[in-house]
Amino acid sequence: MFYVFLAVVSVLGVGVYLVFIFKLVPGAAEERLGVLEPLPDDINQWHRDEDSALGKAALARQLRREERLYFEEGKGLMAQGRLVRQVRYRNLTSNAIEEVEPDQPVKRKRIKVERG
Repeated sequence: MFYVFLAVVSVLGVGVYLVFIFKLVPGAAEERLGVLEPLPDDINQWHRDEDSALGKAALARQLRREERLYFEEGKGLMAQGRLVRQVRYRNLTSNAIEEVEPDQPVKRKRIKVERG
């Protein structure tokens, strides 16, 4: 039982140490974990989707499918924000928004930083 307690204390100690190092040492997290890939150039701009299967199915229902990548700013100490894909369907004749799909999170890759 004592060894289990000792293992738990050591794991908590390492966790607290890493949190403090990553928060207080500038560049420590980026050096070890990498930085997130840059955001696309066309961020927050709606694009018509008429070529995919979903876009063609929407056209058959007299709707136009539009999608965009939207970056939600993060709040707090270690907030990085998140990238989501948003999709909406507009009526072809009135141009009114008919449907909106739920936001889909987009996973961003981490890129290792080269130190020279």
